[in-house]
Amino acid sequence: MTTIYFTIAALLGGVMALFSCQQEDANIHNQRVNRQVTANSSSTTLLERFPCPTSYSRNIRDKNSFPGWLETVPLKKDEVAVYLYTNELKSNQSIHAAVLDFDRGTSDLQQCADAVIRLRAEYLYQKRAYDSIVFTFTNGTKASYSKWREGYRPVVTGNSVSWQKSKQTDTSYSCFRSYLNTVFMYCGTYSLSKELKPIDISNIQGGDVFIHGGFPGHAMIVMDVAKNAKTGAAIFMLAQSYMPAQDIHIVKNIENKELSPWYDIPENGVLETPEWTFNVKDLKRF
Repeated sequence: MTTIYFTIAALLGGVMALFSCQQEDANIHNQRVNRQVTANSSSTTLLERFPCPTSYSRNIRDKNSFPGWLETVPLKKDEVAVYLYTNELKSNQSIHAAVLDFDRGTSDLQQCADAVIRLRAEYLYQKRAYDSIVFTFTNGTKASYSKWREGYRPVVTGNSVSWQKSKQTDTSYSCFRSYLNTVFMYCGTYSLSKELKPIDISNIQGGDVFIHGGFPGHAMIVMDVAKNAKTGAAIFMLAQSYMPAQDIHIVKNIENKELSPWYDIPENGVLETPEWTFNVKDLKRF
């Protein structure tokens, strides 16, 4: 009788354990389903295109702030391809979730750090905060847009740069784009990383930048952040350009396709993106 009793108990325990595992798997599945994102490919802003997963919400932001502006930057309609500055297709078309509706230029200039600079500068330009549009060349020289629009241009001699007035005052957008092309030429991840301030990832917000300064390095901008109302856990979206110069695009989360294009804060401190690996300590802010 004792042997039979233990046998039945063991069987019952196995059934209960199996049921418990199935229930746990179901719970995990439900959590994953609740975090799935259904994109609306016809929407033309990030805010409308990519809703938050269930249980997450965006903070109410000032539309005049940099994070608020990034949520409303124009996206190209539908699922379009990423093109290089040469008008050729990027070789890997499987890693982007959307393409930002900004020109990519006709030269190999708007690469990774340049895309971050472009978005920051476009924001300040639309705010008419012209005096705030200042970036640092790799050799340490400041490049001021206000000075540029007054007609001053950099004269490069070896590793030194001087500014001389050689043009008429020009406040047009095409002059602004010409300024940006010069910034793209003489700035990069090395110089941009020195301009930005380190930020703890627990305080992540739109407009922050994951950046590895170097030759080569890489930079990706945080386009949006949402938080879980119960746990406070943050998720975020990233955009980049790459080499050679190409359309700025929202990247997919290859590691978690159900959450894509949102990313979790990695527990191991290593952020895997389709074309670069960052450490969470690489997060910085303007």
